[in-house]
Amino acid sequence: MQNLPYNIKVRRAEIRAHEFISTLDGMGLEAHVSVGGLDSITLLYFLRSIGINVPAISISSLEDKSIQKIHKEIGVISLSPGKSKTQILNEFGFPVISKRIAGKIETLQHPTEKNKTVRHAIITGECGAQGHFAKNSRMKLPQKWLELFAGYENENEDVNYKIAPFLVSNKCCLYMKEQPCDKWAKEHNSKPFLGLMASEGGQREDALVEHGCNYFGKNVIRSAPFAPFLRQDLLQLAIDLKVPVPEIYGSIERKPDGTLYTTKAQRTGCSMCGFGVHMEKRPHRFDLLRARNPKEWDFWMYRCCTDPKTGGKFGWGRVLDYIGVEWEDEYFPEPEQMTILDFME
Repeated sequence: MQNLPYNIKVRRAEIRAHEFISTLDGMGLEAHVSVGGLDSITLLYFLRSIGINVPAISISSLEDKSIQKIHKEIGVISLSPGKSKTQILNEFGFPVISKRIAGKIETLQHPTEKNKTVRHAIITGECGAQGHFAKNSRMKLPQKWLELFAGYENENEDVNYKIAPFLVSNKCCLYMKEQPCDKWAKEHNSKPFLGLMASEGGQREDALVEHGCNYFGKNVIRSAPFAPFLRQDLLQLAIDLKVPVPEIYGSIERKPDGTLYTTKAQRTGCSMCGFGVHMEKRPHRFDLLRARNPKEWDFWMYRCCTDPKTGGKFGWGRVLDYIGVEWEDEYFPEPEQMTILDFME
């Protein structure tokens, strides 16, 4: 489906969206759009363009100020987060590497008798009865992260791994976004449209490939009409619908080969989120935050958490140092080398 032509993908998204509304009508349910950054803002504009006018909700305070501004302009209902960013980091830990890997590290950091089999699988890839006794399964944490985070199992597994000087968690979205949105949805008997795309990878890809665009499960009902979209499709649709692009993204431009891109941030998220930062080239998201808001950067890097052992303050700086991501030196990108084209009209 990702290889389908753009126009067919858009038409298909329209059909899936109307099918979702029709099915909800038959179930006596309402619909809404869960809005965050450019992807879901584009989804909201798309739904309105095909005659689906449903409420839009967001935990807007977690987004960049330029995104918050757009939310106000287009009538998004702003909800309060379930917990603050600092509460999440101090109570649960840092969202780093990826949601899937952070969840596994969190399990290792909180050993119980109940998760003993899961912890063994995370270390060795060997599953128990529930996993049909599979060997070398995807449950195993990549060796790089085992070396840094799996020291809690040194005695049990006869290994010699490190213990990180901070907690890791993937629960940030659950408490800050999902629970408040779920509460609003329950109060309004409503189910969400989400701007998810399988091309984003990770857990989103797994869920969309398994369940498709429209999913009517026992506990989850949702529509993701953009599921087969690639980034190029999303940006083209944003252009076609004249979607307002938040300043943090810059503008949507086209490279000489025709590829669309945003001139500033390619993706956005909560300013304290570190999922995927280890794969970003500099200037990475924390470098860009420093340029936009040095005071906020200073807080997240040095002072957002209290060490339970020493009582001292620390922040993302400790985490980035530990996983090998440079951050403390102020980064200034090298100017691009000029070519003969720069001197031509």
